[in-house]
Amino acid sequence: MRQTDSRYNKNMTTYVLAGGCFWCLDAVYRRLNGVEEVTSGYTGGDIPYPSYEQVSLGTSGHAEAVRVRFDESVIPAETILDLFFLIHDPTTLDRQGNDVGPQYRSALFYASDEERQAFEAACDRAKEHWGETIVTQIAPLDEFYIAEEYHQDYFNKNPAAGYCSIIIAPKISKARAAFKKWFKED
Repeated sequence: MRQTDSRYNKNMTTYVLAGGCFWCLDAVYRRLNGVEEVTSGYTGGDIPYPSYEQVSLGTSGHAEAVRVRFDESVIPAETILDLFFLIHDPTTLDRQGNDVGPQYRSALFYASDEERQAFEAACDRAKEHWGETIVTQIAPLDEFYIAEEYHQDYFNKNPAAGYCSIIIAPKISKARAAFKKWFKED
């Protein structure tokens, strides 16, 4: 959803993206110049105010997702979306690595027709790398429910955790190698 933030007089854009475990997307997007805020949460399902436990059962309809708020005068929307398709596998239905279930689906949730068109264009660009097998869902954004506090900025709070070092850190490295000019200095 495109909105003007009067505090900074910036044209901010917010996307809601689901690409497997939200910890991975959160960790990568937090490292980009122009990204003002990343929030992990749940969307796309039927249960209001779901808990992590409800979503992890795979029966709520919700996906683990991130809400990314960024300044397009610093980082293009296309870069945000192209990075999304780099850091997860959009060709596997309801699965990312060992994370299996609809809560780990690849999905882009749009708040306007303009966003839907941008998401479709990003899918088309991603086909150059992934081929025609992309299963990423493009769906209207309904309600976005903020995940529990311990899920927010998980990687930075738990860098020694096994999942962080084995799964997330390589995704950050891959993203940094491909999109170096957009990454903040360490």
